Amino acid sequence: MMLRLIPKVFYDTLEEGLDLFVNCLGFEIRYRDEDLAVVERDGAKAYVVASPEYAAKDRPEIAIETENIHALYDEIKARRPGMLHPNGNVIQKKPWGALEFAVLDTSTVCVIFRQW
Repeated sequence: MMLRLIPKVFYDTLEEGLDLFVNCLGFEIRYRDEDLAVVERDGAKAYVVASPEYAAKDRPEIAIETENIHALYDEIKARRPGMLHPNGNVIQKKPWGALEFAVLDTSTVCVIFRQW
């Protein structure tokens, strides 16, 4: 049985990735060395990897489903309003029925929060 899909997100430096996941989104660091950090919040995990070579090749868009999008939006807006995506900086009901908002970091990694 499959339980989770855990993305590996590449950055020029770990600090750049941890700014998004820890400082903006409130993830906690579960493991860290000089090139890798495992971050987690509420069962959602990601591997943040320092690799300028792969960071230049891949700027992902990641979706995280939530059960309380309004509380999450309020938290992120209070913590780091400047990281709200210019095209997704408010909660919107999408044509497919989900409520969504997004954040965008300085390297253009996009995280979309979705509640069905």
